[in-house]
Amino acid sequence: MIQKCSYDFLPVIAGPYVHATKHNQTLYISGLTAFGTDVQCGELSKQTEEVLSQLLKILDYEACSVSDLIKVTIFVTDITQLSSIRQQLFDVYQNHLPACSLVEVSALIHSDLKIEIEAIAALNSNGGHQ
Repeated sequence: MIQKCSYDFLPVIAGPYVHATKHNQTLYISGLTAFGTDVQCGELSKQTEEVLSQLLKILDYEACSVSDLIKVTIFVTDITQLSSIRQQLFDVYQNHLPACSLVEVSALIHSDLKIEIEAIAALNSNGGHQ
């Protein structure tokens, strides 16, 4: 069974997608950005903090943690700024490093945005919301 998920605690979706999809004990999280937040116009580190906070809220809501992250894909508009967010990523992951891809893109959905993160996580068989 496939379950589509939209979370009230995240910024309102402005496009043709849902925040996440559940399938076979796996949670596929759509690209998260700072769009519609107080830091939309902020620097990369502030946007990263917002996006990681959103990711952690989703994991918590679904009774998961960073140790359940399988794969993370990070899109940035300026890869030369990676060093400014590297420690934030280590701090969130703790000792539970996921597989990861980092891609520099020419633009995201709004010119203010500097980072987008999507993720795949393992769902616990007896946790999370239905």
